[in-house]
Amino acid sequence: MRAHLGDQLIVESPATGATRRDGEIVGLHHEDGTPPYEVRWSDTDEVTLVFPGPDAHIRPLYHEPATPPHEPRPDTGEGTFVSPAAPPQGAANPGDIGRRVAAERRRRGLTREETAGRARMSPDYLAYLEERPADPTLATLVRLADALGTTVAALRGGGIDLPPGQGHALLRPELRDLGPEECRALLSTHGVGRVSVSTSDGRPAVVPVDYDVVDDAIVFRTAPDSVAAAAAERDVAFEVDHLDEALSQGWSVLAVGPASVVTDPDTVRRLTRHAHSTPWAGGARAMWVSIRPRSLTGRRIGPAER
Repeated sequence: MRAHLGDQLIVESPATGATRRDGEIVGLHHEDGTPPYEVRWSDTDEVTLVFPGPDAHIRPLYHEPATPPHEPRPDTGEGTFVSPAAPPQGAANPGDIGRRVAAERRRRGLTREETAGRARMSPDYLAYLEERPADPTLATLVRLADALGTTVAALRGGGIDLPPGQGHALLRPELRDLGPEECRALLSTHGVGRVSVSTSDGRPAVVPVDYDVVDDAIVFRTAPDSVAAAAAERDVAFEVDHLDEALSQGWSVLAVGPASVVTDPDTVRRLTRHAHSTPWAGGARAMWVSIRPRSLTGRRIGPAER
């Protein structure tokens, strides 16, 4: 058995295989990752020294082929410190927490080395966190928040119940139009967008729907008696966007075209079988609506090029 810092130790019932207890490995005593481990148990938040038995196994924290750096714990004088590996190569694809950490660090004029020193972690791990979709522990977030003079809630994206766009505008923003190909790329294959409809009493409405993109058509599931069903058999506008509050930038795409109910049984079965997700609203929603865009436009706002 071998583990890294941040991996989970799972203890299962020998009789049923159900998880009896789990915890995060926060300390190693051997450089090769063999037991014993210091484990912070999820049910008590206590840290104990564990020699895993046959009913225990390791669930790795990271599942990428490249080996990410391991999150170090503060040097308490217990166990052996494990040096983190070099950050994985390739284009950066940061997660939301990493973007917020990087934005706050730059806002305060700190280098990665300075921030890592304040947070008592490796600069390599901080680089990994800022550039990859990592999942840092609460203890790490507490140290980072303290180092950056902010809060854990802010780094996690606190204020999720507030409308987007309450962050600070860029000093020199640039708004540019997007071409059709870039709009199609941003629509991607699925997500949540908004469709405009006119209800039975003639009132306008905008409804969020879970959508897929199939053969250049935007498709979504709904119920025949729902507000979204009113989109069928008329021209509609469909919009999807994304805002990055940490960086004060984002984009929006608008598709306009006729919407129709998908009635072909084979097509309905294919859409249902290959749908990426079920509607978040739940319930019986077997009516598929297809939108064939006649026009596809978009805009992106970001920092102006110097």
